[in-house]
Amino acid sequence: MQLCRTIIASLVAASLAMAAGAAISHGLTHIPSANRATPGVTSATVLSPELEQIIRAQGSILLENAADAAKYYGYLDDRPNLLPALGSNVEASKTEPDKNTYLVLHGLKGADANYDYGRHFLFQGHEAAGYITRINLDADTAHRVTLLATHEADGITPLPTIDGSTWYPWSEHLLFTQEGDGSSSGGVWQATPNYPSTVNNLQGIMGRGGYEGIQADSDGNIWIVEDLGGSTVAGARLPNSFVYRFIPKNKHDLTRGGKLQVLQVMSKANPGQPIKFDPDSALTQDVRDLHTYGNVFDTKWVTLHDTDGDGTGPFNANALAKIKDGTPFKRPENGQFRPRSNFREFFFDETGDTSATSTANAAHGGYGSIMKLTQNSPSANSGKLTLFYLGDQAHSSLDNVAFWDEHHMVLVEDAGDMLHTQRNALDSGYLFDVRKDYSNPANQPVRIIAQGRDPSATIDAGLLGSAGFKNDGDNELTGIHVSDGDPSPLGLLGAKIPFPFKDGWRVFYTQQHGDNVTYEVIRNPGQGGDRNDSDHR
Repeated sequence: MQLCRTIIASLVAASLAMAAGAAISHGLTHIPSANRATPGVTSATVLSPELEQIIRAQGSILLENAADAAKYYGYLDDRPNLLPALGSNVEASKTEPDKNTYLVLHGLKGADANYDYGRHFLFQGHEAAGYITRINLDADTAHRVTLLATHEADGITPLPTIDGSTWYPWSEHLLFTQEGDGSSSGGVWQATPNYPSTVNNLQGIMGRGGYEGIQADSDGNIWIVEDLGGSTVAGARLPNSFVYRFIPKNKHDLTRGGKLQVLQVMSKANPGQPIKFDPDSALTQDVRDLHTYGNVFDTKWVTLHDTDGDGTGPFNANALAKIKDGTPFKRPENGQFRPRSNFREFFFDETGDTSATSTANAAHGGYGSIMKLTQNSPSANSGKLTLFYLGDQAHSSLDNVAFWDEHHMVLVEDAGDMLHTQRNALDSGYLFDVRKDYSNPANQPVRIIAQGRDPSATIDAGLLGSAGFKNDGDNELTGIHVSDGDPSPLGLLGAKIPFPFKDGWRVFYTQQHGDNVTYEVIRNPGQGGDRNDSDHR
C-alpha cells in the first residue's frame, strides 16, 4: 500500500512538474489589445506576464571594429547625428538588423586576438546596410558586437542589404538572403561565422529574387520564400512571389551547384492547370480559392535552373518561375518546418498588401495568410497545400515565424506605418496552435507581444514624408527566433521540439527602426520563473 501511495504521489508530482514546465510553452496569457498608434506618443512594449525581455544589443552601441560608415550596431555613420538637430530632419540612417540566428560554437575569434569571446553568438544581416554582425552574448560591452564583414571574399564587392539568415550545418556556413528585384539584385550569400568572415555570392547557384526566408531540411535541401510585391491593379497588389527549393549536388559545398525548383499549385477553377502569374488581376478565382478554408490543392516542384546544364552565371529566378508556371503568392516572407514532422510539414506566411483599403482584403488574401505544405518527405516531388490561417485587419501582415514548441508557432506582424494608422494599432506577435481550426471564429491566436514605439521611432514617425528624410517610422517586430544553438544537423530548426528557457533553448527578436534593439525573451521571475533557467554553460 505504501508503495502504491509512493507511486501515485510520484506520478502526481511529475504531472504537476510537467504542467508547470509546459505553462511557459503554451499557457502564455493573452494580451487584450495592441498598442495604439497615437501620433507623437511613445508606448512601452507589452509581453505576456509570464515573459520578460532584456537588451542584448541596441542601435547606439559601438561596433568593436568599426569600419567606414559601419560604426554603430543600428546606425550608419553617414549623417551628422543619431538625433536630428532642432529644425532639421537630418539624422543617421538606420541599419535595421533583421533575422536572428543563434549558435553555440567553440573557438570563434573577434577583432581582439587576446579576448575570449565565449561560445554563445547571435548573427544578423542588416536590412538597410550591407554588413553582417555577430552579437557575442558572453562578452562585455566593448566586445559585444563584432562587425564580421562589409564585403565579399574579394575584398572589393560591397555586401548587399540583407534580410533573412540561417545556419547550414553541412558546409558550416551561415546563409544570408537579399530581398532584391530578381533582375539585378537579390540572392543568397554564404558566410563563415568566424572573424573576419569570408562571404561568397551564390547568385549563380540559387539565382536572384526577392529572397527573404531561408531554411534547410534534413536532406540538405534549402527552402527559400520570396518577398517581391507586385503591381497594384484594381486596388490590390498582384501575387508576385514564389516558394523555391534548392537541391544541392554536394551539401558540403554549395558552390558545386544544384537544381533550383519552384512550387507549383494546381488549380481548382481550371482542373489540370497550374495556378500561375496573372498580370491583369489579383482578384481571380484561383487567388480566392487559395485563401478559402477547407480547400486542398495538389502541388509539385518544377525545376527552373540546373547548374549542370545551365551554368553558374547569375539568373532571374522570379522571371523563370513565371515562365515555368510556378504559383505566385502575396509576399510569403518566411517559413519553418514543424518540429517532429520529419520535415514533412512546412508552414509559410504571406504578408499581403499591408493596407486596410486593398480590394483583396475580403477574400483574396489582402491581409495575408499562413499556408501549410505537406509532403511525404522533404525531397518529395509532390504534396498538398492548405490554408491554415486567413488574416484580418487585427491579425495582418504576418512576417517572421518561429516554432515555440511542437504544437505552437509565433508569428509577428510587419504592418507598416500606413496600416498602423489605418487601424490605430501597432504590430503584435501571436501564438498559433497548429492543431486548431481557425476557420472557426471562436478560435483566435494568442497575442504574446504588443509592440510599443520607442522615442526614436516616435520622432521618425513625425518626420516621415518630410523632404530628405530617409528612415522608417514606427517600430517593427522582426527576427523572432527560438533555438538551442546546436550547430549540427540535429540542430536544424524543425529537427527538435523547442522548449523555451530550458536545456539551452533561447528566444530572441529585434525591434527594428527607431533605436534598433535586439532583445532576448526570458521567463518573468515574478511569475514563478528563474532568470537562470536557460542552460548557457
